Amino acid sequence: MSTIKLNQKLKRLEVQKFELDNSIVFNYFDNVPASERNEKFIRALYIGVLALMEDRISSFLSKTSNELGTELESLKMIFEMKKELFYKSTIKGILAEDEIAEVLNDFFISKGLKDTAKLTGNTAGKIPKNKTGDIVCLINGNDDIKITVECKFDKSIKLGEIESKDIFIRKTDTAWSQLIESDANRDSRVSVVVFDISLVDNSILKFTDNVGYIPEIGFVAIIDSQKGDYNNLLIAYMLARDIAVNAKKIELDKEVLAVIVTRIIKDINEIKAIKTLVEKNIDNNKNILKQLEKSMLLMDFNQKYLTQFLATGTLTKKDLLEFYMGEEIKDQYKLIEKDINEL
Repeated sequence: MSTIKLNQKLKRLEVQKFELDNSIVFNYFDNVPASERNEKFIRALYIGVLALMEDRISSFLSKTSNELGTELESLKMIFEMKKELFYKSTIKGILAEDEIAEVLNDFFISKGLKDTAKLTGNTAGKIPKNKTGDIVCLINGNDDIKITVECKFDKSIKLGEIESKDIFIRKTDTAWSQLIESDANRDSRVSVVVFDISLVDNSILKFTDNVGYIPEIGFVAIIDSQKGDYNNLLIAYMLARDIAVNAKKIELDKEVLAVIVTRIIKDINEIKAIKTLVEKNIDNNKNILKQLEKSMLLMDFNQKYLTQFLATGTLTKKDLLEFYMGEEIKDQYKLIEKDINEL
């Protein structure tokens, strides 16, 4: 009887009971907890199929099968496969999350820390239907003290500092938004966003090419997964850990106030831009009206959060995320913009 059957009606692969005598496969699964082996097996099968579909991999195997020893052939195959698969957009995120979680857990063991890194990228958090926050690290196994690690192997992600944030354009992920959103969604004390040196926007590299810190927002770490260099991640984690463990509540959070004031200053500068528009010809009147309406909406929006902040001395992470994204005033502006365009 054949070990593998194809169910054409259900479009499903059915594998009968079988055994595999292979030391590489055995050693890998021997180090995987029993509760995770089924999931890892399915993922390994999926990755292997993708690899077999790649002509370059197949060509490599045929060329080296008679030239290299078994051990060297296996090592070279793993390296080439890893490089090929990394750039396949469908799975590079999954590989990154798995590898980074494994690196963190190995680091915790080597340092004698009782921290644990858990994959959470497939589950929603505090924000409904939101899965931001790929890995949650529990410090000393304590669910009340958490660090979130978000993996962004995506060259389209920019830094997104609040001074240049335009909340009227289409929502896009940035390093800032991912850090704030990770904290809010996973209820963590500090967050770290990880980029790979081969897949990172220049705005991130201008900010840092190793480890960067955005006060009261979080850490940015640049790794080189192809070289197996995760030192920047580990440095960022230990810095984040110190903050998370030693952070104390203060009566007035001056750093958060600085974020709000920075946004207000940006909006004041936008109001000044109205003068330039007025000095131009009459055809710019619609743009002037739009700019005025934007500024009025922004002033009301900012005033709301400033009042809340001054009353409580802080903003929740969810409030800070909503303030940064400014989603609630986009819909208000769309109706106003439509009316202006119809004048």
